[in-house]
Amino acid sequence: MPSTFSLPASRTEVVLAEIRRGILTRELRPGQQLVEAELAARLGVSKTPVREALKVLSNTGLVTFSPYKGASVCVVDAELARSVYDVRMVLEPEALRRAVLAQDPALSEDAAGALQEASAALADSDHATLSLLNRRFHRALYAGCGNPLMVSMLDDLRDRAALITVVGWDSSPSWRTEWSEHKAVLAAAGKGDADGAAALLRDHIAGFLDRVLAAIGEQEG
Repeated sequence: MPSTFSLPASRTEVVLAEIRRGILTRELRPGQQLVEAELAARLGVSKTPVREALKVLSNTGLVTFSPYKGASVCVVDAELARSVYDVRMVLEPEALRRAVLAQDPALSEDAAGALQEASAALADSDHATLSLLNRRFHRALYAGCGNPLMVSMLDDLRDRAALITVVGWDSSPSWRTEWSEHKAVLAAAGKGDADGAAALLRDHIAGFLDRVLAAIGEQEG
């Protein structure tokens, strides 16, 4: 009989989650230097798990390293936004289309759960939770596509995509628009309309990219 017990998260995993949350909730601002000793004291750990977590976040695109400054929070520019969203627009709608055709049960269950929780977060204007739910919703759309490499490639973009999303929301709060579009995508998927759901998702991603680029242009102008 398989065990029902799960292993506790390692200290590095806990620190990783906390730093990621801090970046995606804007507690740690773009360009802010991430000093290992300060983060360790704040989180009540030694510098070792902080150092390991920063390395992971560097690989996922939330943290950058400089020979002179060390680690800092990644700054989103137009080039990064286009690069990440161009890949998403190619891969994510196709992954969703395949998941719908495969009748992946987790698609409706996990995505619907994220939508339900988002309703409460919207009512409370809980932007931090909305950011995390947005990640969860989008992953539920493509996780059952049946192509592990495609899932892995999209997973590798999750942190960068979330950071770009936060930049867009910070400049132009459009949470209700985003979640209304999410509902339309999920409704099409629920009807088995694979092509329709994919088209709606592509429009959703493209529309948000346009808003992010406009916001970045205003900041740089």
